[in-house]
Amino acid sequence: MIEVRNLVKNYGPHKAVRGISFTVEPGKIYGFLGPNGAGKSTTMNIITGTLAATSGTVTVNGHDVYAEPLAAKRCIGYLPEIPPLYPDMTPEEYLTFVGRAKGLSGAALAGQIETALERTGTGAVRRRLIKNLSKGYKQRVGIAQAMLGDPEIIILDEPTVGLDPLQIIEIRDLIKSLGKTHTVILSSHILSEVSEVCDRVIIIAHGRVVASDSLDALRERYTSECTLELQFACPEEETKELAAVLSRLADSLTETTEDAKLTKLFLSYNGKRDIRSAVYAEVKKSGLPLLAMIPHVKTLEDIFLDLTGGENGEEDGTAAPAAPERTEETTGEPEKDKDGGDDYKPLFG
Repeated sequence: MIEVRNLVKNYGPHKAVRGISFTVEPGKIYGFLGPNGAGKSTTMNIITGTLAATSGTVTVNGHDVYAEPLAAKRCIGYLPEIPPLYPDMTPEEYLTFVGRAKGLSGAALAGQIETALERTGTGAVRRRLIKNLSKGYKQRVGIAQAMLGDPEIIILDEPTVGLDPLQIIEIRDLIKSLGKTHTVILSSHILSEVSEVCDRVIIIAHGRVVASDSLDALRERYTSECTLELQFACPEEETKELAAVLSRLADSLTETTEDAKLTKLFLSYNGKRDIRSAVYAEVKKSGLPLLAMIPHVKTLEDIFLDLTGGENGEEDGTAAPAAPERTEETTGEPEKDKDGGDDYKPLFG
């Protein structure tokens, strides 16, 4: 459905995107993850045709976003991080304007507006000025405009930023419902959000893809090493004999003492074999006062930090693999300004 190959975007000396490649398949909700400054929004803007790449290719349903921009854009509904709203319009007026810009008219336009208002829960505020709406409702209106034209793909860039907890839950539920009828790409750095709604994730760091897989496959791949924490209400000396027995069940064992009455044992082991029953049986035989047995498994947050290396969005001084430049000679189009000054393309062609 979407094919991104060797995508590069430079802003002068700064390399925002460094040879990104990935594929988006139909019928799934994708989480597009990365720290602030990793290149998420830049990549999304290139996919939607609102920003030109320095080099590389993007095709949407077989349409090159540069060679066939209108055909590619008809397949996509896009909500940027800052919703493109007109505050002095009502939602109904705004959706009418956007629908006409997308080529809709008459009964088809009216029907799609009603559907968008109903699915986003904005019917009750359809005649209020957008500037008087809460941020949550503004986000809903932004999603409603992305739905117009019945695009196969909906791309949402940080759709829950700045919302309160209740609004976040409501927007997540809306995204889940959209995933039943559309392919959805959700950009976020809120990992709990991605865990809640996404089928697959694409993680980028320093402008490169560092992982692309289902959530289950990522967890299986990166959480093979587990730790089992045992807490005992006794001094360290009393746990020595048990620790020697347990060390044969685990790959490694470490021991710490909080105070004279609290000792902790940490058993590291491969998560594909569950040692908890065997460990508990040995603890029961020892008769030691067990306070807690706590399994520690890597979360999506841990995987994210491991893959991104705690990136802060700053330039790391390395360059992406060279890819052919899109120049007038190779594309038949005027060469784009490398500083980003002349590479804006209108959303509706």
